[in-house]
Amino acid sequence: MTREARRAPEARVRWFGLWDSYFVICYLVTTGLVFTSAVPQTARLIAIGALTLIVPWYAGIGRPLMLRHESDRRNGFFVGGLFVLFGLATAVDLTSAFALFAIVPMLMMSLAVRPAVVAAVLGNLLPVTMLWLQGGATAPLMLFVLLASLLGIALSVLLGLWIKRVVRQNREHAELIEELRRNREQVARLSHQAGISAERERLAREIHDTLAQSLTSIISLVQAADAEVEGAPAVARKHLALVGRMATESLAEARAFVADRTPASLRESSLAQALRRQADGLAAQTGLLARFAVEGDERPLPMAVNVVLLRAAQEAGTNVRKHADARAVDLVLRYGEGQVGLRVTDDGKGFDATEAERGAAEAGPDGGGSGDEDSGFGLRGMAARVAEIGGVLSVVSRRGAGTVVEVKVPLDGAAERPSEPSAPRPGTAGRLTEAADDGGLG
Repeated sequence: MTREARRAPEARVRWFGLWDSYFVICYLVTTGLVFTSAVPQTARLIAIGALTLIVPWYAGIGRPLMLRHESDRRNGFFVGGLFVLFGLATAVDLTSAFALFAIVPMLMMSLAVRPAVVAAVLGNLLPVTMLWLQGGATAPLMLFVLLASLLGIALSVLLGLWIKRVVRQNREHAELIEELRRNREQVARLSHQAGISAERERLAREIHDTLAQSLTSIISLVQAADAEVEGAPAVARKHLALVGRMATESLAEARAFVADRTPASLRESSLAQALRRQADGLAAQTGLLARFAVEGDERPLPMAVNVVLLRAAQEAGTNVRKHADARAVDLVLRYGEGQVGLRVTDDGKGFDATEAERGAAEAGPDGGGSGDEDSGFGLRGMAARVAEIGGVLSVVSRRGAGTVVEVKVPLDGAAERPSEPSAPRPGTAGRLTEAADDGGLG
């Protein structure tokens, strides 16, 4: 149980502890006054006995009812017994009327507002009624007791309303504390679920951009080697060598991925070198004319930017190999004023953006749905990666005119702190000018 959940019952118990102390003080003062009064000893003993019986009557019946904050027949039974004991004590010794300082608050805490006020008025009129019934009292004494009763009635009403307000505020505070506890539990549960979803999405992107693409390439190379193993064993061995190299790189990527470290291709080389190796590997695997160039002055970048640009190049290369039917592909890394960009251009068959965007939307956020095996997940993953670092992704393509994938990332002075990852900027998202899941993007 949380601290807020424990605070409400603790506050009620603490508040009643103060009231219990006040009740004990009122009892001791009243019995002390009765003990020193001028009535006969028998009357004093009866009055003290009646006042003493009020203590277990309150502790055994009244106090649990007051803590429960509900009203039923037992409340009326408790109040009736209280009046009987108080009336008996007052009948034999008028000094017992001082017990009203404890009885009136008990009435207010045991009954609803209107019945409590009526009971408090009757309790204050009880001493003057007993004095009048006994007879023999002088007019000045009767007037004094009557005025004291009227004053007691006024004070009782004010005290009762104040007590009711305090009890109501305590109950409202307890309800607010309980509601706060439930809201916090709900927020914590939703945050946990959101964290799980975000981590699942991150894992899916990492697996798609590393292991899945590597396995696809390995399968293609193994099939090519199998086709050439008899007619061109040298070519088959070349394919198998590429398979071994890609398997080694994939293992290194997997280990880095599990350890949540920098990609292996970026640990000991710059982004430009990693992209050049990516272009060379694409040419070796597919026979495409793959060219890589750097425009502008190369400079250190935040590792988050390096990873996103490398993953974008890997995804674009995979799409070219799987869908584009291209003869050439160009990768250009551009260092500009306050930004860095990556442009991947192929001369393949291109695609229809409208149909592809519709297919990607039907796939849903988890990549499910009909379509090919990726269902546009690579494009969505690329856009999500770029958006996380405040960049913009654009994809332009037409059927028969090839495809251009471009990523632009504003640096905002981050290049001066290459070891710090760039934080996503609120309100920035990837922009897809034209996108597809077939013919150029997976």
